[in-house]
Amino acid sequence: MAVRIGINPITWVNDDDPSLGGATTLETILTETKAAGYAGSELGTKFPRDSAVLGPILARHGLSLVSGWYSGRIHEKEVEAEYEAILPHLTLLRDLGAKVVVYADTSGERDQMSRYPVSQRARLDDAEWPTYGRKITALADRMAEFGVRMAVHHHMQTIVETDHEIDQLMAHSGESVGLLFDTGHCVYAKGDPAALLARHVKRVNHVHCKDLRRPILEKAWATDMSFMDAVLAGIFTVPGDGSVDYPPLLARLADAGYSGWLVVEAEQDPARAHPLTYATMGYGNLRRMAEAAGFTVSD
Repeated sequence: MAVRIGINPITWVNDDDPSLGGATTLETILTETKAAGYAGSELGTKFPRDSAVLGPILARHGLSLVSGWYSGRIHEKEVEAEYEAILPHLTLLRDLGAKVVVYADTSGERDQMSRYPVSQRARLDDAEWPTYGRKITALADRMAEFGVRMAVHHHMQTIVETDHEIDQLMAHSGESVGLLFDTGHCVYAKGDPAALLARHVKRVNHVHCKDLRRPILEKAWATDMSFMDAVLAGIFTVPGDGSVDYPPLLARLADAGYSGWLVVEAEQDPARAHPLTYATMGYGNLRRMAEAAGFTVSD
């Protein structure tokens, strides 16, 4: 199967803390994205949200728009209200050829959530998942009709964080609810990425390749470190530079016929982790491992 390799611009400028790399221009981000070998980029804080403006910029750099994060609230909102809120974002993605939206349900999130210990987050009781599953399926159906599929991002400090919560979501939602498989967030949440992928690979419609440095991960677990403190400590890195065993995961995806994007996403302090150096390393490592797993990488 053919895949394309993209990157999230959080390598250059952090979305949660724009002071990290805040002086870096969009021109630098896209020039270095292309130089490192990538076929496309997800949205970032420096990206204009007007397709008539962003489209020509990406085209000039020879890059595609991969997708873009959306902080959803479907647990708190009614389906129609949530759909109307996300519609401008979906329109941007569809206009520029992106097939999926990175949808993270941030219901119950407080301001500056990433500065609080990761244990502090909203959770659903098991009894709430059937109702939640029906709501998010209805929303995903609307998105699919519009032309952009939902890819639910299991993410630290959201209501879909752990393997158990992903299992509940998949069990109680319809096929229109796709899964964004994120290696780093799975491991950070004390999950088993190989087992998770074995159970739900057919629902995966987007992949984030985020690696972790094990010693810092264990310190984060032991001290209930905040997400941002963990980032600043260097918990994340590009695939092939940390402790995640990517070859069997990529082989599982290839065997299942996955044909979407593989996205390098590794938020680090750009003053300590030179963005172009790590972007280039991540692309080279991921391409080599993806091709060894049986993928054809399309440029």
